[in-house]
Amino acid sequence: MSYLKSQPDETVLLEVFRSYPTLSLPIIEYHEILMRGDSPFTVAERELIAAYVSGLNACQYCHGVHTATAEAFGVSEGLLKGLLEDVDSVEIDAKMIAILRYVKKLTEAPAKMTQADADEVFAAGWDDQALYEAVSVCALFNYMNRLVEGLGIKAGPEYFKVSSQRLAEHGYGGLIKLIQKG
Repeated sequence: MSYLKSQPDETVLLEVFRSYPTLSLPIIEYHEILMRGDSPFTVAERELIAAYVSGLNACQYCHGVHTATAEAFGVSEGLLKGLLEDVDSVEIDAKMIAILRYVKKLTEAPAKMTQADADEVFAAGWDDQALYEAVSVCALFNYMNRLVEGLGIKAGPEYFKVSSQRLAEHGYGGLIKLIQKG
């Protein structure tokens, strides 16, 4: 149920963005650059990070949308569930494990980050650009999780499917057009 009096109970984030385009468009433009632009990470890996961070935060809405989106880009079904249970017990590239450990700590205990944490990412074969982008995706989705939870935005599997298809086909740039149509 949306906490916004101007929105229907079953509102989705797109409708909130349409109601507040001045604040929403810049963050969606940032999503497009970060999540679909040139990167050391594939689109699937960035969506995986987004879904993982959202799962760590227990943000069902973002976790659902971005898990489905990651799967649309080739992430194995059920991988996110396994990662959230135990990141070390899932078959995934060791390089990604280092990134996921980093974003987990950054999400759960940001003030406890150390050079040793970054060094583990570098030892796995990532560079400064990758660390910067992993931190950026983590930060963006911590922000989005709090936006969604703070506004009481909820949805279920049917919406996750629709939203993930839209993101897979049109990226975040497609959302910009939908917001502007109002």
